Amino acid sequence: MSFIVFLTLALSFHVSQAQTPQQQYLAAHNAARAEVNVGALVWDDNVAAYAANYANQRAGDCQLIHSGGRYGENLAGSSGNLAIGRAVNLWVSEKTMYDYQSNSCQGGDCRHYTQVVWRNSIRLGCASRTCNNGGTFVICSYDPPGNWARQRPY
Repeated sequence: MSFIVFLTLALSFHVSQAQTPQQQYLAAHNAARAEVNVGALVWDDNVAAYAANYANQRAGDCQLIHSGGRYGENLAGSSGNLAIGRAVNLWVSEKTMYDYQSNSCQGGDCRHYTQVVWRNSIRLGCASRTCNNGGTFVICSYDPPGNWARQRPY
């Protein structure tokens, strides 16, 4: 009998420690921001609603086309399931191409990374949708937007 109680308590503790999707998005972003001493982003329901609306629009074709809206934006996609951490890590992996001294990308695109760590962006909203073709569309929106010409991200 005590084993069942222990197992129930252990499972309850494990479930309570699971992160929600918004916590996962924030944790992945804020880990990258902490590496360069940039303040943490906070989740914003309005920004998230914008991201969710746009993700729903792209669910039919899963094309990585920017929304053209008022927020900064990173997109990711896959032909199958794309985990939250993996999507953010794709953007953060561009760090190796960002040269702080020249404030430019060297050897490839780094603007997804610079948006993740843009010091003036403080609010985050993200969404993920399974597309009709079985792929995944991920969008993170940033307020205020980053990647302004001749400005450093941090």
